[in-house]
Amino acid sequence: MPDTTPQRAGRGADLEALRERTRALCAGFPDAYWRETDRDRRYPQEFVDTLTAAGLLSVLIPAEYGGAGLGVTEASVVMEEINRSGGHSAACHAQMYTMGALLRHGSQALKDAYLPHIARGELRLQAFSVTEAAAGSDTTAIATTATRDGDDYVITGHKNWTSRIAESDLALVLARTGHEDADRTRGLTLFLVDLRQVRAEQPETLEVVPVRTMFNYATNQVHYRGVRVPADHVVGAADAGFRYVLDGWNAERILLAAEAIGDGYWFVERAVAYATGREVFGRPIGANQGVAFPLADVYMKVRAADLVRWEAARLFDAGQPCGAEANMAKHLASEASWAAANVALDTHGGNGFVDEYDVERKFRETRLYQVAPVSNNMIKAFVATKVLGLPRSY
Repeated sequence: MPDTTPQRAGRGADLEALRERTRALCAGFPDAYWRETDRDRRYPQEFVDTLTAAGLLSVLIPAEYGGAGLGVTEASVVMEEINRSGGHSAACHAQMYTMGALLRHGSQALKDAYLPHIARGELRLQAFSVTEAAAGSDTTAIATTATRDGDDYVITGHKNWTSRIAESDLALVLARTGHEDADRTRGLTLFLVDLRQVRAEQPETLEVVPVRTMFNYATNQVHYRGVRVPADHVVGAADAGFRYVLDGWNAERILLAAEAIGDGYWFVERAVAYATGREVFGRPIGANQGVAFPLADVYMKVRAADLVRWEAARLFDAGQPCGAEANMAKHLASEASWAAANVALDTHGGNGFVDEYDVERKFRETRLYQVAPVSNNMIKAFVATKVLGLPRSY
C-alpha cells in the first residue's frame, strides 16, 4: 500500500523516519506476543519498557526536560504504527495525552521535579482518574471530593475506568474542591498524585480493583479513602481543573484516531494478504468482487479518516482551534476501523474467529474506539451544536 505520511515542508521525511523506527521496534513483538498477553490479560510490560527506553513515549516532553520536544503529529505516528503492527497501544497511550495538562498548566516546580524522570523512563504517568459511574460522560457531575487540610488536600471518592494505575508511578486525578455555580465547570481541581508516596506511606487510603474487560486493557475501579496530596501538587489553579482536562481532550481524540487508523490499515492489509493467498474454486478469493469491493470500500474510508487526523494534528501543533477536527477525526477513524474489522472478518470466513489469525483479537480491541474516550453520539452532538449551530439537546 502507498505511504500515507504527509509531505509538508520537509517534515514528511522526519515523520517517515519516526514511522520506520517505531515499526522496527514493534517487529520485536510479533502476533504471538500480543496473543499471549491478551489471553492472560497481562500488561505488556516488555513492550512498554522497550518503547520507553527508545524515547518514544516522551516525544511530547520538551528537550529541556530530556524529551524529544515533538508534537501531537509525531506522537500520532507512534500510536498508529503500534496498532498497524498488530499491537495494542492502550498499554501506553495515556502517557502521551495526559502529558499536556502537566506541560501546559503544571507549576515550574512540578515540571522540574517529574518531567526529566518521565523522559528518562524512571517514572510512569499512565493513569488518568476522572470518570465516575454516576457521572458518566458528564464530567462536571463527578462527586469525588478533595478537602483542604493544612498543607494537603484529602481526596475521597470512587472512580471507574482508571486504567493502568497499577502500572503507574503518577496519576492525574480530578476531584471536586468547591461547589458549582452558574458555571458548572467550576469547582473541579486536577491533582498530580505521586502513587509511590501513597503506596509507601498511606496504602490503606487507596484501593484498586481490577476490571476484566473483553480485551486486554488493564483498567480498574479505584477507591480513594482519604488520600493526602500536597497542595503544591495541584495542576494549575484550584477549582479550574475541568478546563485543563478539556484542554487535553483534543490531543486524546487525535491520538486515539491515529490508533483506530492503525487498526484500519492492519485489517485491510491482513485481509488483502489472505484474499490474495486463499484459493477456492481454483482462484484467489480476492478475484471475486464480493470480496474485493468491500475491501476497496473500507480502505477508502480509512484513508479519508486519516486525512482528517492529519489536519487535526496540524491545527493542534500550530496552536489553532481544533475541537471540531479532533472530534471528527476520532469519529471517522473509529467508524472506519470498525468497518474494516468486519470486512476482514468476512474475508477470513471461519478462520477470522480463530485466535492464531489475530483478527478476532483486533476485532475486539478496535470496537472500543466508538465508545471511548467519548461516545460517537456525543461527538455528533458536539458537531451539531458547536459547528452547525443547532440547539443543544442536553
